[in-house]
Amino acid sequence: MAKLDRYLPLLAWGRSYNRQTLANDGVAAGIVTIMLIPQSLAYAMLAGLPPEVGLYASILPIIAYAIFGTSRTLAVGPVAVISLMTLAAAGTVGPPGSAEFIAAALVLALLSGLILVLMGVLKLGFLANLLSHPVVSGFITASGIIIATSQLKSILGIQASGEAMPELLVTLARNLGATNLPTLVIGSASLVFLFLVRKGLKPSLIKCGMPARPADLVAKAAPIAAVAVSTLAVIVFDLESQGVKVVGEIPQSLPPLTIPLLDLGLWQQLLVPALLLSVIGFVESVSVAQTLAAKRRQRIDPDQELIGLGAANIAASFSGGYPVTGGFARSVVNFDAGAETPAAGAMTAVGIAIAALFLTPLLVSLPIATLAATIIVAVLSLVDFGTVRNVWRYSRADFAAMAATILVTLGLGVEPGVVAGVGLSLALLLWRTSRPHSAIVGRVPNTEHFRNVERHKVITDPKIVTIRVDESLTYLNARWLEEHVLEVVAERPEVRHLILMGSAINAVDASALESLEAINHRLADAGIKLHLSEVKGPVMDRLRRSRLLGDLTGRIFLSQDDAFATLVSSADDEAVERREDLWLARGLI
Repeated sequence: MAKLDRYLPLLAWGRSYNRQTLANDGVAAGIVTIMLIPQSLAYAMLAGLPPEVGLYASILPIIAYAIFGTSRTLAVGPVAVISLMTLAAAGTVGPPGSAEFIAAALVLALLSGLILVLMGVLKLGFLANLLSHPVVSGFITASGIIIATSQLKSILGIQASGEAMPELLVTLARNLGATNLPTLVIGSASLVFLFLVRKGLKPSLIKCGMPARPADLVAKAAPIAAVAVSTLAVIVFDLESQGVKVVGEIPQSLPPLTIPLLDLGLWQQLLVPALLLSVIGFVESVSVAQTLAAKRRQRIDPDQELIGLGAANIAASFSGGYPVTGGFARSVVNFDAGAETPAAGAMTAVGIAIAALFLTPLLVSLPIATLAATIIVAVLSLVDFGTVRNVWRYSRADFAAMAATILVTLGLGVEPGVVAGVGLSLALLLWRTSRPHSAIVGRVPNTEHFRNVERHKVITDPKIVTIRVDESLTYLNARWLEEHVLEVVAERPEVRHLILMGSAINAVDASALESLEAINHRLADAGIKLHLSEVKGPVMDRLRRSRLLGDLTGRIFLSQDDAFATLVSSADDEAVERREDLWLARGLI
């Protein structure tokens, strides 16, 4: 039963479900539904798809995640970055909105879902760690800037195209003279209103006596007011006849049954974009899920999250949707509204389904400029220049990777940015592993502790040198270790004992073992003994299966303090013996 609960988390939280939980989930679902309707429409149009596709992608995928996902409060559905990546990938198959484009979006959802489920079954959730946080943050920041810029055409009522900033800015500038004034008024007013609501409505409501939590939820549901007022303005002033573009007719229906196109060539063309989309979606989703779970002292299973998100994307592919993942803004609203279980998401799906069946006629005259304003306000929260500054101060290497990711994404587009981010993350990892931090250490006076000689006043002995390597020894740094050890002893001709302190070494692979054997022989040729100290148990277990310990010229010590004390004493004894031999040779004794 426990194993079944692991793969069907619904069974675990479903057993303790009660009326109070139902009430809390119902309230959260109502609030998220109100927020999600305009967002779903906007993100679908950002992805180059008909607006109803956003509603379809917010029904069955949410239910699938509620069954298989482990986060109690993650809200799954269309999100800005995944929508932009869908536009870039499907755009290679056909123009946005075309039958070929829509078919490609369905295939992307299916491929992404299959990749995620396969990774979950194989327990490959750790692979997401290959993308460093600075790189992911840089990619999301750059994507937010591109998305906001791409929506300016809808605010201005002009044509513009391009997946990267240079092309977007050129086409925007070229068509700026064709700006539609009524569209600009609606778009600008919506932007100002949404920004003011985001920054100032909650404090104002609290000043008026409303409790903080309801005030926060009312502020986050404010986009509905922008949708209602702008739609009413289009109808009353007949702005559509003046060039204001509107959403138009949206089918009143539940999600259709769709079968992704089984075209091998198309699948091969979209496989790499689907893989990149899956990784980015999973990283974004699991980061949100872990953050919210920690606030309630809950936990999530990253491998099961892969299966949950995979199931959501597969459901999207068979219900007229497009790739989905966990969204930050709506998940926070779901959390703040008091959602206790994934049932809140299932109730949200029911609310979206009701909207798709009965409320779409009310959205016919909704101006696209208002949806563009909704997207701009939402994605600008993703643009985090504060993190850029913090990373610059903390690590120049991480900043270089982050800056490169931002520049590549802005200059060349989303997919090159993701590839650059993955490549830079791996390159940074390999570089750090191949050049690990190491230190020559000495004993802190009156203690048994050993610290870096360059950072602390420590006790050393000229005939003994201790090297501490702060990294596992692998093929990536095996050659470096040989060169480093030989360089250290070459600078100290009086050294007779070299201790390799293993307190930070968690593993030694076959290549590193060969390097240790070579170091042992080369030091022996130079009259230096190699000793090991504080070797961890699992590492020692593997070393015992090698020839190294049998050929070791020195000893193995449990602690570095024991090694230092023993070798200092033996060095003194050796010095006495050498003096006596010298005196005897000279006839002095």
